[in-house]
Order: sequence, then C-alpha cells, then structure tokens
Amino acid sequence: MSAGTTTPTIGILGAGKVGTILARLAVLAGYNVLISGSGSPAKIALTVDVLAPGATATTSAAVIEGADVVILAFPLGKLESIPADALDGKLVIDALNYWWEVDGVRDDLSDPDMPTSVIVQKYFAGARVVKAFNHMGYHDLDWSSRQTGAAGRKAIAISGDSAADLDATATIVDDLGFDVVRAGTLAESLRLQPGSELFGANLPATEVQSALDRFDHADQVATMEEARLARSAA
Repeated sequence: MSAGTTTPTIGILGAGKVGTILARLAVLAGYNVLISGSGSPAKIALTVDVLAPGATATTSAAVIEGADVVILAFPLGKLESIPADALDGKLVIDALNYWWEVDGVRDDLSDPDMPTSVIVQKYFAGARVVKAFNHMGYHDLDWSSRQTGAAGRKAIAISGDSAADLDATATIVDDLGFDVVRAGTLAESLRLQPGSELFGANLPATEVQSALDRFDHADQVATMEEARLARSAA
C-alpha cells in the first residue's frame, strides 16, 4: 500500500484454510481484516487468533458491511447462503473452486464450459468479480509469500472484466506477497480452475504465463472426469 493512503479493509467470507491464510497475509501487509465463518464469531475466534492474529472474527453481515474488498473463501456450493444483492457495488475477489467432494454433485456448478467465476458474477450481479487466489494450494499460499522483487517469488493469476478492478486486485496480490499474471476475462478463467496445468502449481510469473498459454480445455475436462471416476470407484 502507498504511504499516506487510508488503510483499506479486506473482508473474508470463509474461515477455513485458505481464508485464514489470506487473512494472516493481509494483516501482515497492513490491511484491516474482517473474517467470518459459517457460524457465530465465537466458533472461529480462537482459530483466527492463532492463525491470523490481528484479524477480527465477526459475522458475515459485518464483514460485508465493513469491507472495502470482499474475498470469497467458502465452498462454492454455499454461494447462495449469501444474499445475491449483499455485495452490490463491492470489489469481490473470487477464490472459489467447484469440487464435488465438498460441494456435492451439482449440475449447476459443473458445466465444463462454464467458468465458475462467471456463475459467481451472475449470482452477485451488482458486484465486481475478479478471480484470484484459487489456483495455488493453501500450503504454498502460506509459505511462498515474498516481498516485491525478492528472489523466488511466486505468482498468482487473476482474471476479470474490468481493467480498474484488475488493477485493484493486482495491488492486493502484490501486497500479500505474490507477483501478478493477468489471465484475461472471467470467461477465460477456466485456465485457473481444477484440471488445468496451473491448478495446484506453485510457479514464478514466467511459468504461470507459460502454463496459461499451453492451456488445453479438452485435457482439463478429461482430467476432471478421470479424477471423479477414480474417486467414485474408491
């Protein structure tokens, strides 16, 4: 963040592994951080104190009300637990992925040609959605953060439909310790989703860009179907 600017508040909906890690990184970067889980704040207060000291555990309503930017870090299948108009006017960073083991088998979420961030944007029609922080594993998010320009810095790809919102998200990604690779519009965010070469990878910016350039949608679909069948047979 630039010196002399008002400290923004980042709100995180979801207090699981990804949510608490992003909360910790945001606190370390100097942001005010609000975070909520699926239940009362008391249920997550100790977890937040330990894993993201400095963040405030509160209700989802308070996160939405108090945040300048909201990060979605809960299971995608619970999308409709947030009222569709609750995030109107907000910059929303979508870190969600569809995974049947968590979300259940959902035809409305599993169309291989429909990016899940497009689904999120359609649901939160009044919000400004940018895809980010979904493709790197939580362990790597936790340990790979580095200062700008540091050797070995890894990259996060972001996708969105507004240049201004991509710029704002890029600032947050950089502040949290990662280089930024711009990966096109929300319609192109399939390249960041499960089954892609990039998903689960922990790479520097040049290699993230190469993985995006090599993206093969047919291979992604086949990979996801193979994983689903293997899990069903287990």
